[in-house]
Amino acid sequence: MIAMTATETASEYAAVRRGVGLVDRRAAGVLEATGRDRATFLNALLSNDVKSLAPGQGCAATLLDVHGKVQVVLAVWVLDDRILLVTPPGSAPATLEALDRYLFSEKVELRDAGQDWALFMLAGPQAPARAQRLAGAVPEDRPWSSIVASIDGVPVRLVRGAGETGEPDVWVAAPAAEAERVWKALGAGGTPVIGAEALEALRIEAGTPQFPADIGPAVLLPEVPFETLVSHTKGCYPGQEVVVRIRDRGHVNRHLRGLVLEGDAVPPAGSEVVAGEAPIGAVTSATRSPGLGRPVALAMIRRSHAEPGTPVGVRVGDRLVPATVSALPFGR
Repeated sequence: MIAMTATETASEYAAVRRGVGLVDRRAAGVLEATGRDRATFLNALLSNDVKSLAPGQGCAATLLDVHGKVQVVLAVWVLDDRILLVTPPGSAPATLEALDRYLFSEKVELRDAGQDWALFMLAGPQAPARAQRLAGAVPEDRPWSSIVASIDGVPVRLVRGAGETGEPDVWVAAPAAEAERVWKALGAGGTPVIGAEALEALRIEAGTPQFPADIGPAVLLPEVPFETLVSHTKGCYPGQEVVVRIRDRGHVNRHLRGLVLEGDAVPPAGSEVVAGEAPIGAVTSATRSPGLGRPVALAMIRRSHAEPGTPVGVRVGDRLVPATVSALPFGR
């Protein structure tokens, strides 16, 4: 991997905040569900309402264990004759195995379709307009809605994202065999490619949890911002009892919060967060924020110290760096 300079990262960051940038999402996994019972089957397992989605609609959802802990976060795209599940990089095989364990007599076929698709993302205030110019169409402004279109003569599916960078985004799902052709068309006209460092800064500033770093198998769903991941009116799913009990009769003991740090040190994941000498949490991911001009982090913080504005400390090496708890997203 080629390390990016601070100037290059800042330029890429600015492109997404002010214009549009291009993100390569080919590392994401894609699972496919077909068969007449596909929507009913997935609706019974995922935390969001799949059964009511029409073709061209979608949602974000989680697969939980029976204790309400997050096994994967995914996007659901409903097509005319199948449902696609877009998973974080490296998560597709385990997700497929987990879903397959629940499959008994339902008329559903599940398979790893990652080899069929190449995924890209346009991100920034001008992303919808850029998609419109390239494809002559753009999905409605509703997260995970999609339409069929064409880019440079290649049939693609355009999907409205959920704004993980804090800016509008449009995903482009292209046939894998035409990946390079579509990639070149998306980058034509000087649209900059956004590298990992700039994308991480954008994501963390926006307060978007990433699986498994910030929201993973050790995390209860209600410990993170989860309203877009759950339907409170659908039927049962694994872990629902825990989610509902916490919502109606209790609370969680920790929350995902932001931290704004003094100085220049970016704490590595796992860095201890303290109040006085007492451990109260840990950093899950961190970056230097171009928007704020200082290091920021996402961290799991005990409920007693999770109020925005609370002063805390973060152990970075042998230093204790002062920090302040922040609501999410961070202000820019």
